[in-house]
Amino acid sequence: MIGWLARLFRRPEPSVSEASLRDARAIAALHARSFRRGWSEHEIERMLSDKSVLAHRVSLDGRFCGFVVSRIAADEAEILSVAVDASRRGAGIGRRLLQIHLGRLAARGARAVFLEVEDGNAPARRLYESMGFREVGRRKAYYPTDSGPAPALVLRRNLG
Repeated sequence: MIGWLARLFRRPEPSVSEASLRDARAIAALHARSFRRGWSEHEIERMLSDKSVLAHRVSLDGRFCGFVVSRIAADEAEILSVAVDASRRGAGIGRRLLQIHLGRLAARGARAVFLEVEDGNAPARRLYESMGFREVGRRKAYYPTDSGPAPALVLRRNLG
């Protein structure tokens, strides 16, 4: 009985896999919902075709709900974008997605990874900080917002 109840209330595990060209439409749609300036499907396709780009997708219950895209140069990588569908945020999906992605970046030879995040994006900042990212710089008036330009924080994490 207890085992049955545990299975009934168990949260489904997110499934993370490498993104492919067939994911371009879903990535573009989520990017457009998540950011002020979304990337087009064509832009996503170009990135996914680039050998220096590594992208992962995450699904829950078989439904696409997030992605991360990075570019690798020599032994450094930059996370270009990461998003989880608003209805799925706060459930550990982004953390799982980033854990797998960072491991794959390290496996491809990246020793450090950088990203930029809007200073006012507290949930993202908490996630990145909890995963070992540290601030290494700032860009003033970088992100457009409804209340005017907002600074970006440049974060870094060593891999391996």
